[in-house]
Order: sequence, then C-alpha cells, then structure tokens
Amino acid sequence: MKPLSILVADDEEEIADLIAIHLEKEGYHVTKASDGEEAVRVVETQVIDLLILDIMMPKMDGYEVTRRIRDQHNMPIIFLSAKTSDFDKVQGLVIGADDYMTKPFTPIELVARVNAQLRRFLKLNQPKTATERKGSVENGGLVISPDQRKVTLYGESIELTPKEFDILYLLASHPGKVFGVENIFQQVWGDAYFEGGNTVMVHIRTLRKKLEEDKRKNKFIKTVWGVGYTFNG
Repeated sequence: MKPLSILVADDEEEIADLIAIHLEKEGYHVTKASDGEEAVRVVETQVIDLLILDIMMPKMDGYEVTRRIRDQHNMPIIFLSAKTSDFDKVQGLVIGADDYMTKPFTPIELVARVNAQLRRFLKLNQPKTATERKGSVENGGLVISPDQRKVTLYGESIELTPKEFDILYLLASHPGKVFGVENIFQQVWGDAYFEGGNTVMVHIRTLRKKLEEDKRKNKFIKTVWGVGYTFNG
C-alpha cells in the first residue's frame, strides 16, 4: 500500500527536518517546502494527503496558501506557528485550517494530531453504499446535503469549511439534542479533547455568521448555557 503523503511547509529547515524524521518513522512520505509559493506548487503538482503549514513564510504567508489551496483541495491542514495569540488561532481556523499548534511543540503531539486528522479524513472520504449514505436535512430554508457536502439557505449556496459543515450536519441531524463542546470536538475532529473548547466555539461563531443568524429572529444554532449547543429544529 502506498504511504500517505504529507507536505511540511516551513522556512526553518531544522524544524522541517525534525518533523520529517518523526513522520517518516510513522511510515508517511514527507515532502518539504521552504516558502508559501513552493507549498502551493507542490499541492498543485503532487498528491498530498495532509499539509503542515507555518504562517510566517517568505513569498506567501500561510493564510494565503490556505486560501488558495481551499479553492481546489480538501485535505486536512494543520497550522504550526510561533503566533500564539487567540486572534491568530481564530484567524487560522476561520480561513480553513483544521487544527492549530504553537511553537515550541512536542513532535509526539504533532504526530498524534496528524494521525487523528488523517484517520478521520480517510473515514469520511470512503465510498459509501446506498444504505450507508446519510439523508439531506431541510429546515426553515436551510438545506444540508451530506453526499455533496453542500449547504444552501433559501436557494443561496453557503460556503463552509469542512469542519463547519461537519458541526452543522451533526447538530442539524439531531434537532433538539444538546451536544456538549467536548462531544462536538470528539465527533467532528475524531480526536481526544486536548484543548478543543475554543476551537469549537470559533467554528460555531463563524457558522452563525455565514448562516446570517445576526439578522434572524429564530436562530438555527441555540446555545444552552453551561451545557453546549443544539439545533433549533
């Protein structure tokens, strides 16, 4: 079986080499890029299953790399950055990253997160039989089609990141059920909880904005204070 391929984009050669050593021990094939333009070029010319991406890189920063890649590709993206503020983490997740780790980091945790992201991504992208396919959800002008991973609101297409879609479908397919933040993180990220609370809340916040809940009297996603979130079906 061909090994899964990971692109490590970081202008610090020592860090890229360290990450490559640990990932190759896990059986992955690793390609390295030293700037943003090279990272985009690799993704466009090679099969890449996951991208580990620094933010502050020459020629093109990690945010712009993510924007360009997300137009055509759906592989997991993990930001690995020296930027540690909540604003930077929120921005990275909103743009389309699936996870965010700060430097300095432990290679063991990074490998664990890589394994978790790929495990979940490959499971979601396995071909499904007709009996396994999940049905569409329709509610108050909102239509969620899981087979096409498409969302429309009153006929207008809503562009969601993969994680935003998964959270919305999880909630909408169980209207009235309250999901705790930890439960959402484990089901959507397919991983141990780590410190996923802020990550979930950021995705809920951007979901609400894209669903124009600030303009709606009856909101789709309801906060149950001290417990979690529910779909107001």
